[in-house]
Amino acid sequence: MSELDHGREPGRGIVRAPQSLVAGLGLVALALFGLWAGSDLPQGTLRAMGPGLMPRWLSIGVGICGLALVAASFVRDGEPLAGAAWRGPVVVTLAILAFAVTIRPFSLGPVATPGLGLIVAGPLAVIVGGYATPEARLRELVILALFLTAGCMLLFGDLLNLPIPIFPVALVDALSGTLSSRTLLRLAAGLLCVGGLALLVLGRGQRREGVDVATHSLTT
Repeated sequence: MSELDHGREPGRGIVRAPQSLVAGLGLVALALFGLWAGSDLPQGTLRAMGPGLMPRWLSIGVGICGLALVAASFVRDGEPLAGAAWRGPVVVTLAILAFAVTIRPFSLGPVATPGLGLIVAGPLAVIVGGYATPEARLRELVILALFLTAGCMLLFGDLLNLPIPIFPVALVDALSGTLSSRTLLRLAAGLLCVGGLALLVLGRGQRREGVDVATHSLTT
């Protein structure tokens, strides 16, 4: 046996980490799809970012990570392929589809959905995607969804000023001329943060009450 083969498990082929190889190829495929899907969006510049700038560079970063995983699968030992677990991929795909059909108006034949904006599509995607794991808890997912959506609203809508629909189309039409879009965005983000903090505080209060009752029952 040669020195290069010393320490390698018998029966292991060229691919030393099959899970890393499959994961890397999946990320590369996802990056290529992202580049293709956002190819018709204006890129803009760093001073005036277009809607396609962030998706493009995010796809490039995902692709680089995928290539790194593919390369590592040939030089570092890793786990073999395990049995297929469909819950995660299916639920995450449903979350992505839910986000896509609710953030903007969507029509497919006779079926049409109103544009609900990021303020509805964001929490919906986070909550649905959270159930990819069986340990998901609704209250914790709601808190995470509120904070994440508020942060995305402030980052993309306020700081970067990207043309992303934030509110439902009907609400924008109803409030047109009364409040500026930026003021409305900041108020809505603040309300989401307040709601998340309220749920967080209430959850801690319930846990403390539970502990006090248990302690009292043990002492008596």
